[in-house]
Amino acid sequence: MRSGAPSSEPNGSRSTRLRHGTGFSVAVLSASLLGLTPILGKQAIQAGLSPLAVVSARTLVAAGLLAAGVLLFRRRALAIYPVGLVGCLIAGGLNGAGSLLYYSALARIDAGLGQILFSLHPVFVALVLYLDGQRPSRSTVGKLALGLVAVLLLTQTTPRPLDTTGVLLMLGAGALYGLHIPINQRVLYDVPAPTVTLYTLIAMTAVVVPVQLLVVGVPPAPQASLLPVAGLAAVTFLSRLTLFAGIQSIGGMQASLLGLLQLVVAVFLSLILLHESLSPLQWAGAILLGAVLLLPESTVDSVRTGVRRGWLSWIRPPVLSAPAPRSDRHEPPTD
Repeated sequence: MRSGAPSSEPNGSRSTRLRHGTGFSVAVLSASLLGLTPILGKQAIQAGLSPLAVVSARTLVAAGLLAAGVLLFRRRALAIYPVGLVGCLIAGGLNGAGSLLYYSALARIDAGLGQILFSLHPVFVALVLYLDGQRPSRSTVGKLALGLVAVLLLTQTTPRPLDTTGVLLMLGAGALYGLHIPINQRVLYDVPAPTVTLYTLIAMTAVVVPVQLLVVGVPPAPQASLLPVAGLAAVTFLSRLTLFAGIQSIGGMQASLLGLLQLVVAVFLSLILLHESLSPLQWAGAILLGAVLLLPESTVDSVRTGVRRGWLSWIRPPVLSAPAPRSDRHEPPTD
């Protein structure tokens, strides 16, 4: 075969595979970065910074970094249609509220256990997508049932008393995180990932900073907390950008399932750096949860499934009507 002979594979198929490969890579990168979140957050809290101050500082710095980059180098990324902006603000508000629950839980339970519970968010994503008109397969329903069994094992009695409030806070954080993904996915049908990331982070900041100021004011930042908070801000900035880029290419369900990697990173680092431990029953729950999230889907998660139907179908750009034909147009004379 000549080297210049055209490939028998359609160009559309090649571009789809390339897009999905890129989406897979950035989703894996996002999950790896998010796995650092509980470790850095726990270190900042142990250094003496309040949970609300941790989430406020990391979100504010991350939003400021992205806003400065957009204003300096990519101002066209500010453009977004009004309903899409509303979607980003709603998603960011939910994510901000979830962050408050997340770091409040992290002050009460171990980072490894917290991340395991938070990793149930793909189940919530599946439920939200069901409400949005995407019917789950039997495998998704099976995952939900097994995931509930895994949570039961994870919350069994340990050598130290289990903080029920911390567990419920972390489950709430996972639910709000899972809810914001399908909302952002709708906006990502028509808006680039950096734009969605910017407005979502701005909305998150508008939620967490006022809460922190009202509850604890502006507490002094211990010197030992500065490095973990700086790391959290960088992780937040990069992980959100790569997360939305992944959702745009492979869909919210698949990107969320790839988030299992953050569980692996978080548990491994919590055992090594924070010297935490899991009971045998919790290990069994962690293994079961990992198996649940690794089970393949029986259907392909299309990023455009149900775009014109479902409870989130209102998030779409305005449809511009085609201009009416002009009646005064003169046809060229014919011989």
